[in-house]
Amino acid sequence: MKVLFIGGTGTISTEITKLMAERGNDVYLLNRGSKNHTVPENVKILKADIYNEEESKKVIGDNSFDVVADFIAFHKSALERDYRLFNGKTRQFIFISSASAYQKPPVSFPITESTPLANPYWEYSRNKIECEEYLVKKYREDGFPITIVRPSHTYNDYSTVIGGFEVLSRMLRGKKVIIPGDGATLWTLTNSRDFAKAFAGLCGNVHAIGDAFHITGDEVLTWNQIYQIYADALSVKLNAVHISTDFLCDCATEDLRGSLTGDKSNNAVFDNSKIKKLVPDFCATTRFDQGVLPCVKYFMENKKLQDGDEKYDRWCDAVIAAQEAALLSVIKWREEQAGR
Repeated sequence: MKVLFIGGTGTISTEITKLMAERGNDVYLLNRGSKNHTVPENVKILKADIYNEEESKKVIGDNSFDVVADFIAFHKSALERDYRLFNGKTRQFIFISSASAYQKPPVSFPITESTPLANPYWEYSRNKIECEEYLVKKYREDGFPITIVRPSHTYNDYSTVIGGFEVLSRMLRGKKVIIPGDGATLWTLTNSRDFAKAFAGLCGNVHAIGDAFHITGDEVLTWNQIYQIYADALSVKLNAVHISTDFLCDCATEDLRGSLTGDKSNNAVFDNSKIKKLVPDFCATTRFDQGVLPCVKYFMENKKLQDGDEKYDRWCDAVIAAQEAALLSVIKWREEQAGR
């Protein structure tokens, strides 16, 4: 197959690029060239800024593709541009949406592709929903050959799922680490290599045209387990503090309500039977306690990645101190009431 990936070097797409190239496909990437040092030698680069439509149109030229996938479209306007660029030039257009677009909070489990799309808390998710609606309209009215893919929380060897090195740093220093809520929310994490296997099976698959699929692992963990796995990987004791999502959002210096209330504070358990039916050999085989090890190793071996975020550190200390002060105040009041 001749495939074009818009982006192709991100958390999700890097492993897809590698796998598609390994399987002998004719792989092209359209990007600005800033991260192409990880790209296999047999992958061709079309260097352009996709947000410069005329520049992109020029580098695409007379090329047509069996598959075009956009990994970096976040707004309807980007899909409108993609439609202008690729309508009539691809046999399949794959849009990377998000499982965060599913109804929040979900009213039933497990989540399937039929779960309604509705997220009043996160603009990012609402934008993805608008993108999906636009593409479905183009498929129904114009026959534009779309496939929609909804990743959940996908990670690779270079990305943490709990906020970056700042959180690992607090663990290493024995400081208290904030876990939103009670930490018992169920969450699904997917290694990018596993994701790539399912995604590759959708490419060029006629049965995927006009349909939507989420791709996730089957392992379900609580956030308490996720944080503990990181602490174990660092060989340190986890000193966890649970703080309510609402309180964290109210205390935040930037918007956390979308990513917490609109995503991570909700149980995320998925039924993967649809993708497995279309891609029978897909099975997520990377257990999280194994998949996290290369990431921890990467951060620990790269000193330049370990520059502390003092602002984040002070914020954590302030929020924890506020909760502890509130508790002490209530204890004092309770003792006073008991003494009357």
